[in-house]
Amino acid sequence: MSTFNGLLAEFPDIRVDFFRNHANRRPPLACFLSHVHTDHLAGLDTLRSPFVYCSAATREILLRLETVARRINYAQGILEARQLSYKHLRNLLKPLPLDTPVELELEPGNHIQVTLLDANHCPGAVMFLFEGQGKAALYTGDIRSEPWHVNAIARSPSMVQYAYGLKTLDTIYLDTSFVEDIEFPTKARGISELLDKVSKYPPKTIFHFQAWTYGYEDVWIALSKALQSRVHVDEYKMGIYQSLLAKDPGNRRGFGALHHLSPEAPALVGFMRGNSYHPGCLTLDENVRLHSCEKGNYCKTVRENPIVQIHPVLTHLHNGEDLPELGIGGGGDDLEHDEEQEHLSEVQVQMVTKFIRWLEKSAEKVELLPLESFASGSKIEIGLELLTSGADNKSALINFLRDLIMKSKSQIALERSMLAAHNAAEGSLPSLITFPYSRHSSYAELCHLVGTFKPKDVWPNTVNPREWLEQGITIEHLFGEHCSGNSFRHDKLMEEMFGMREQPIRISDDSQSTTSHPASSCHTPSSPTPQVVDNWDGTTIAPNLNLESSFSQISVQSEAFFDMRTHAFHLMLDNAINNAGHDIGLISTRDHHTNKEVELGET
Repeated sequence: MSTFNGLLAEFPDIRVDFFRNHANRRPPLACFLSHVHTDHLAGLDTLRSPFVYCSAATREILLRLETVARRINYAQGILEARQLSYKHLRNLLKPLPLDTPVELELEPGNHIQVTLLDANHCPGAVMFLFEGQGKAALYTGDIRSEPWHVNAIARSPSMVQYAYGLKTLDTIYLDTSFVEDIEFPTKARGISELLDKVSKYPPKTIFHFQAWTYGYEDVWIALSKALQSRVHVDEYKMGIYQSLLAKDPGNRRGFGALHHLSPEAPALVGFMRGNSYHPGCLTLDENVRLHSCEKGNYCKTVRENPIVQIHPVLTHLHNGEDLPELGIGGGGDDLEHDEEQEHLSEVQVQMVTKFIRWLEKSAEKVELLPLESFASGSKIEIGLELLTSGADNKSALINFLRDLIMKSKSQIALERSMLAAHNAAEGSLPSLITFPYSRHSSYAELCHLVGTFKPKDVWPNTVNPREWLEQGITIEHLFGEHCSGNSFRHDKLMEEMFGMREQPIRISDDSQSTTSHPASSCHTPSSPTPQVVDNWDGTTIAPNLNLESSFSQISVQSEAFFDMRTHAFHLMLDNAINNAGHDIGLISTRDHHTNKEVELGET
């Protein structure tokens, strides 16, 4: 999940993948969007200016995005017309070609050169090479820097000077979704494993691939070719991918060449050979073996037949377990949505049961309960009106959770019965296939990328401040040996945060005033004062920073607030499960910074 706040120290007049206003900064002169995953769209729904530069594929997809509620209402006839989330950006989105240096005039006398490079992440996803005023920065967005991909970038005419040391990048703004030293198989290796597994099933087996967001298109293409079957998708998916084909505007006869806006487009939705149209692997026909129709709204074929589910994971661990993606890196449920009331797993049933016991004994008020299904990355939504003070509301919450448990137990029993019947019919072949397919880089791959270009500095696009502080994670430790410089701005920022950890801030009941504490040279009195929660080791986190200083590139305050809420949630769970007895103080803020960005695909 990207936490980048759109600011590049080298180019302060632009914003990248973050479109909300920053206090004490003038509005940007140009914006750039790397791809359509929702953790990179913050504030874009309310943007009215300036231009937003992106790839052609990203523009077409973005203009057709809808939330789940709107597209379901349209399908049910409640809405007479589609409600497109970003329709108002039609005249602001300016597509740029890939691998082509383009000079943009931000204002008279203020120019910048930008080059779009493929990011190997999802259709339309790009990196941005920014150059100008004697500075250069590479913003990766989300990237899967497999060896072949890094070699291709290094051979790009726009990057040759940096790959061979003729020029030096000032900073690489890097996708640091994963910095643990865990090996990720290449995409090709993961697809090969999947094709080997599906080949063992009888010829009439029906498969459903859970493509929950953009980035798994190559899997569709490979499965379709190997099993000689097209892939059934719902109308929403089909419309999205058909937008990647553009007809020749000069052709008035209705046939002729089609312009493919992404490399995957012809294989997915077809192409013209002369005057003949050849369909792609995606289809609206339900009578096929491969399906990726919407979860919770399956087609008749999927509902009425035994199905083998296919789920991607990040990697297979050495202990035999799978490492799930858990929604890391964005995307939310861009293409999928959960059923209105998703059931719990067996482990979650036990967890919620223990929580109910704790809730019945506790006299404390519960202000927030963001229960999450860590196995699937989906969320169990519980209305906040049930979590306010009062015996009636508390009883309502307990009754709701008990009903959820009862439904979950029934669903688990049904799934066990279906699984047993299916395994017996298929000769004990599993009804769930997993295969490794990460859309983000492993740590080793990131080191390869950084080492190829040897920038002066690296700035992480995805950071959990508490974890980085507690574990002592630094850019110097992660990538220092691969850089040409030895001064890392993000490490200096984290050192300042670390220096404030043992300066607790006392919060009054109205959450607006604090007691005095040692002032920091970077403290901004006019900015909201960060609140503090006790850490696991008894220390405190008090990131007292000037968030608008020239070196601050991430929304540290927003992350700290969300991180503190997450930590408080884990304390509450530990109380519920282990009777740990942690004290949980009041946590509140006076603005929107603690709210998670609503993902596309969620109501």
